[in-house]
Amino acid sequence: MRKAELARLIDHTALGPEVNRARVEKLCQEAVRHQFYAVCIPPTFVGLARQILRDSGVKVCTVVGFPHGQHRPEVKALEARLAMEEGADEVDMVIHVPALKAGDYAHVLAEIQAVREVLRKGPRPLVLKVILECALLTDEEKVAGAILAKAAGADFVKTSTGFGPGGATPEDVALLRKTVGPDFGVKAAGGIRDYETAVRMVQAGANRLGASRSLEILAGAPD
Repeated sequence: MRKAELARLIDHTALGPEVNRARVEKLCQEAVRHQFYAVCIPPTFVGLARQILRDSGVKVCTVVGFPHGQHRPEVKALEARLAMEEGADEVDMVIHVPALKAGDYAHVLAEIQAVREVLRKGPRPLVLKVILECALLTDEEKVAGAILAKAAGADFVKTSTGFGPGGATPEDVALLRKTVGPDFGVKAAGGIRDYETAVRMVQAGANRLGASRSLEILAGAPD
C-alpha cells in the first residue's frame, strides 16, 4: 500500500492528558502536510482544530465518554452536541463496557442511539464511531457490541481507545468486519506503530486506522 493511499485511512491522533494547544496545532499541521483523513483530538480543542483545518480536506474527529465509557448517556449526548456545535466532523464514543459484559444490551443500544440522534440534528450528520475496547471483551461480546453499534445507526465500530489493556489485533478486526458486513466502517486503533502492522489491519478488514505514530507508519510505506 502506497503512502498517499495509507494516509487517507489514518486518523492522526493525540488524546493523552498531556495534550496541549501546541501539540494540537502541530498535529493539524502534520495532518495537512501528509493529507491524513482526520485528526482525532480531545473535545476541548475541537474549535482550534476546526479553525486550522478549514478548507484543508482534513476532518476533525473527537471523543465522547473517553476513555472509560462510564459516563451517563445524557453526558455522552451533551459531549456530542458540543463537539458538533464547535465544528467536529466525526465522533468516537466509548460504550459502557460493564453494561455490555453484563448483557444489558438495552443500555448500550440506548446510549449509542442517544449520541446518534444528537449528531443527526446539525446541518449535516456527523460520522459516529463506537469504541468497544475489545481487549476487555470475549469474542461473543465483541460480536454483540458490533451488532448493537450497527443497529443503533452508527457508522463505524472501533476496536480500542488506546488506553485499555490492549490495542487492535488483526483477529479482532476480522471478527468485527465479519459481523458488520462489507458496507459498515471498522476502525482499528491502539498499538499501531509501524507500516507492517497498519497493512495487516487493513488486510484484516479495517477501513480506518487510529494512530499516534502516524508519521512512523508512513515512513515505512512506499511512495
